Amino acid sequence: MGRLSSYTRSRLYGPRHSSYSKFTFQASIVLSSSAANIKNGIVGGYYHCDPVGKKNQVGQTFCSVGVCPYDGTTVESPSHAVEEKVGVLLLNLGGPETLNDVQPFLFNLFADPDIIRLPRLFRFLQRPLARIISVLRAPKSKEGYAAIGGGSPLRKITDEQAHVLKMALEAKDMSANVYVGMRYWYPFTEEAVQQIKRDGITRLVVLPLYPQFSISTTGSSIRVLQHIFREDAYLSRLPVSIINYWYQREGYIKSMADLIEKELHTFAEPKEVIIFFSAHGVPVSYVEDAGDPYRDQMEECISLIMGELKARGIDNEHTLAYQSRVGPVQWLKPYTDEVLVQLGQKGVQSLLAVPVSFVSEHIETLEEIDMEYKELALESGIKSWGRVPALGVTSSFVTDLADAIIEALPSATAISPSRDISEDVSDDPVRYLVKMFFGSILAFFLLLSPKMITAFRNHLI
Repeated sequence: MGRLSSYTRSRLYGPRHSSYSKFTFQASIVLSSSAANIKNGIVGGYYHCDPVGKKNQVGQTFCSVGVCPYDGTTVESPSHAVEEKVGVLLLNLGGPETLNDVQPFLFNLFADPDIIRLPRLFRFLQRPLARIISVLRAPKSKEGYAAIGGGSPLRKITDEQAHVLKMALEAKDMSANVYVGMRYWYPFTEEAVQQIKRDGITRLVVLPLYPQFSISTTGSSIRVLQHIFREDAYLSRLPVSIINYWYQREGYIKSMADLIEKELHTFAEPKEVIIFFSAHGVPVSYVEDAGDPYRDQMEECISLIMGELKARGIDNEHTLAYQSRVGPVQWLKPYTDEVLVQLGQKGVQSLLAVPVSFVSEHIETLEEIDMEYKELALESGIKSWGRVPALGVTSSFVTDLADAIIEALPSATAISPSRDISEDVSDDPVRYLVKMFFGSILAFFLLLSPKMITAFRNHLI
């Protein structure tokens, strides 16, 4: 149960007390979130590795798996007489499994301070705002989930990925327990962590199923883990490695290129097809104010995929746009819906949509892309539409994730208490009072506005 064979242990650790130079990473725990931190190797208020330079086969220098062990005392190599119990924790968003789950799922989503980023002195508004937004958005969201069968398939798909990944690790002579932890719905991350504890796991690799790092995805899940582990004596000593991002891995890049190449051949004129990468969007403030590396990583990811395609003799035009924006704030541009209209107006005839932020089918691929954006594209004059499926349990993709886990395992270190930037509080009493005053006024008008009252009345009836 989650144990390392002697062969795998020797591959990972080598002789006892040997150097781990091959897997050396330097982790920085962030204490501030200014955009300037990017230049200092600090990303998004969470974790960023300053890797030993390594050249991959695609021709880029990067940290091979984006691994950032928690800052702590490195745990010595286990004795050959001691059997390791290895665990792998897959992190994902989660999704409502029935229409009745939609509103509480949305509440969990918008109650996350990494999704709606309020100043700490306005945090008392977090849950009331989440309640309001979830009630208002639930009817529209229910329509979307009803259109794809009445619920999200994400849990089923992630369970399948966990099963296939476990088999891929066993094929590489590593026995590991693979767990699934969702951020906003069952099985919650907290449940998975408690099972890890009950199973007596002695070394853990955390693998968020998001290729690129963002504060709102990987960052949010890591924050939850940090809090859980910090409060538990057993877990705080558990050696952990986190694979923060893996968009640059050769296996991922080639798997994406394989799917794109296959779909291109379904068109009558493959060379005339525009490859349309649609990525999940984030507010611009995440990137410019909080130092989120998501946009840079996404652009590099597209460059690597197109480089792989070009090496295969595929030199189609391509573009990148961002989908799923909500609210009045500015999100990363260009927007997917606007670009589709522009392409139609320019006379583009054939388009292949590539969901590049996602490795599993869910509402943003099955409903937003397959239904809303397809309809918009055809209405805008595009004649031929195609869509690359999510990677799911593609063999080459899962095999590469297994390799990433094996590479990450030796860098696991025990968690040590660290300061959370969300705990920062202004020392200026005047500023505190001003924020509380205007925040209270904002809450009053939001909660007592006719639209809010009507929404809640309808929700309670």
